[in-house]
Amino acid sequence: MAKGEIKNREAFLDKIAKNLDRERITHEVKRPRWKQQVQWRVLAEQTQEQLVTILERQCDFIHTDLVKTTESNLGDAMLEVIKGYGGESIMTWDDPRFSSFGLQDQFSSWASANVHVKQWDAADGDESLRLAEKADVGITFSDITLAESGTVVLFSDKGKGRSVSLLPATYIAIVPKSTLVPRMSQATREIHQLVEDGKQVPSCINFISGPSNSADIEMNLVVGVHGPIKATYIIVEDR
Repeated sequence: MAKGEIKNREAFLDKIAKNLDRERITHEVKRPRWKQQVQWRVLAEQTQEQLVTILERQCDFIHTDLVKTTESNLGDAMLEVIKGYGGESIMTWDDPRFSSFGLQDQFSSWASANVHVKQWDAADGDESLRLAEKADVGITFSDITLAESGTVVLFSDKGKGRSVSLLPATYIAIVPKSTLVPRMSQATREIHQLVEDGKQVPSCINFISGPSNSADIEMNLVVGVHGPIKATYIIVEDR
C-alpha cells in the first residue's frame, strides 16, 4: 500500500452506518446556524490595547510573568528575562521571525553574558531533542494569542519542535501584539480558515497557558508537573 493510501474506506464507513442502524449519509451536510452565537460577542469590541490589559490581568491568575517592549528593545528585554531566570543554555525554534525581529544577529553577542543559544535542527531531531531537554530556557513565538485565557498558540513545523516549549525548566513566548485575539473562538476560526483556503495546517497545534499546572490530587495546585516551572510572555509592539 502506497504511503497515505486509504484502503477499504467505503466498506468501513458502510459498516459504521449499519451499526448506527441508519443509511450512510453521502450528501453534503448543511452546517446549522445557531440563533445565539455569544462566542463571537465576548470581548469583540475590545481594542488591541484593551486586549493587552486583559491578557496582563489573566497572566496573574496563571502564574505567568508579562513584559511589554518594543521591537527595537526586544533583544535587551529577552536577555534581562533570561538572566533573571539564571539561564545560560537557550533553545529556540528555527523560525524566520527571529531574524525579522532582529534577534538572530544579537544571539552571538549574548555569549559575553554567558548565554548560549542553540536552534532546533529538523535535520537532526534526536540531537535537537537532547539540547531542548538540557536547555535552561526554551523560546518560541506565539502564532495566535488568546487574551481571555492567557494562552499562546504554537503551530509546530519541521523547524519548530514541540519540545522547545515543553522540556526546558523555563519558557519564554514572544507575543507580537498583532497576534492578540479575544478568545478561543477567533483562534479556531483562523485555523479553520486555513483549511477552507486549502493551506497547509500544522500537524500539531499547542495551546499553552503559562507554566504547567495540575490540581488533580485533592484540588491542590502544583506548578511544573509536566512542563516548564516558570513562564514569561514578552509582548512586542509590532504595529
